Amino acid sequence: MRDVLPELLAWWRSGATVGVGTVVATFQSAPRPPGASMLVGPDGTAVGSVSGGCVEGAVYDLAESVVESGEPVLQRYGVSDDDAFAVGLTCGGILDVYVEKVSRETFPELEQVAADIEAGRPVALATVIEHPDPSWLGRRLVVRPDAPPTGGLGSTRADDAVHDDALGLLASGSNATLTYGPDGERRGEGMRVFVWAFAPKPRMLVFGAIDFAAAVARVGSFLGYHVTVCDARPVFATHSRFPEADEVVVDWPHRFLQAESDAGRVDGRTVIAVLTHDPKFDVPLLEVALRLPEVAYVGAMGSRRTHDDRIARLREAGIDDKELERLSSPIGLDLGARTPEETAISIAAEIVARRWGGSGERLGVRDGRIHRDLM
Repeated sequence: MRDVLPELLAWWRSGATVGVGTVVATFQSAPRPPGASMLVGPDGTAVGSVSGGCVEGAVYDLAESVVESGEPVLQRYGVSDDDAFAVGLTCGGILDVYVEKVSRETFPELEQVAADIEAGRPVALATVIEHPDPSWLGRRLVVRPDAPPTGGLGSTRADDAVHDDALGLLASGSNATLTYGPDGERRGEGMRVFVWAFAPKPRMLVFGAIDFAAAVARVGSFLGYHVTVCDARPVFATHSRFPEADEVVVDWPHRFLQAESDAGRVDGRTVIAVLTHDPKFDVPLLEVALRLPEVAYVGAMGSRRTHDDRIARLREAGIDDKELERLSSPIGLDLGARTPEETAISIAAEIVARRWGGSGERLGVRDGRIHRDLM
């Protein structure tokens, strides 16, 4: 929903009713993840995507029908369906799409939820998408880490169960469909609740104010990271040299990273790219990075000779084999990259592969499914 929120909010503020289709579950090679949304506006405009083009036409028609009837629908699209090829779903995947109408009346909390997302405040939105009692469908619970929930799903028991689980999803930044008994029983079936977890953007920390860092910052921003470039040299660490970065910091890299960790601003989604390839900067920095309890990725740039020297220095500093296993060095996948932009793609490709368990091999020489299960 994040990508289509500006358009949705504009229509909501105008008093219009919008059809909203959201991917709430995927199986096999589905092209879009849970949380991807498509809007059908009051003027017939379509915004966003639920499948990258496969089933948009069918979802568009269903959204118009839901706006007219007012009744939400949970629809599955897949090649096993008789009409799969009619709606264009030929990729082999399966999508569960929840389609609802959204207006000031049906979603009065939207403006405050949007304000939280825009400000980077964590907020989760839980919606009942399946229930034996149709009156529960579409009920919402808004969950924030440091405040009581607002809205309600239908019972205190259900609210309490979903509230606790939504806080867990917020911590990981994951969207998910959760299953409960009809009254929120944990060991039961009948009620399904989709939770959007709008956590702040994950962080990309780029160390070394060089031309490669500018390219990495651009790619990191494109991938949805909050990008910080840090270097101890003020003549190089300037906003004019790194316009794509969200912030540029002048500080010794190891000191900055330790301070960010101590302040709780480094977590399991944070990726760290060390591009200094200068031992006086990168060895103290990597000592800190490789000992952090949770980061998604630590990569360091340098030649094979630089890498060997770096590893020797890290061992002398007391970094053990288990900690060294966390280091991606030399950084990036083997794409044959030479320019800063190509190298940035190589680094981004390795980060994506590490996130989703990809091998980095060419898909054309592999068998089996393209998309792995979400982790």
